[in-house]
Amino acid sequence: MPQGHIGEFEQMVLLAILQAGDEAYAPTIRDVLQERAGRSVSRGALYRTFDRMETKGLVQWWTEDSNPIPERGGAPMRRFEVTAEGRRALRESRTALLKLWDGIEPELEKA
Repeated sequence: MPQGHIGEFEQMVLLAILQAGDEAYAPTIRDVLQERAGRSVSRGALYRTFDRMETKGLVQWWTEDSNPIPERGGAPMRRFEVTAEGRRALRESRTALLKLWDGIEPELEKA
């Protein structure tokens, strides 16, 4: 079980996995991050984040042997899924952020 709060990038990756749904493979997740969040991320940085999040129990993955990729020499791709713990962490983070954002709009309008 993870300790403390999840970071901004971990939140983005978890949300991108959920957005990608049944297509939650690294390239699709990278595309979602780029298109929806304007966040460009290297393959290496993304996989390091996946590994860290797996250790925390936020994500799980498996390979799909029935979906070999010719460009990868026929190697299967990892499909990612947000765990129940990952969903709990997202809910807690969202709740905390919404409480902090509540009523802050006037402060943001100050020059």
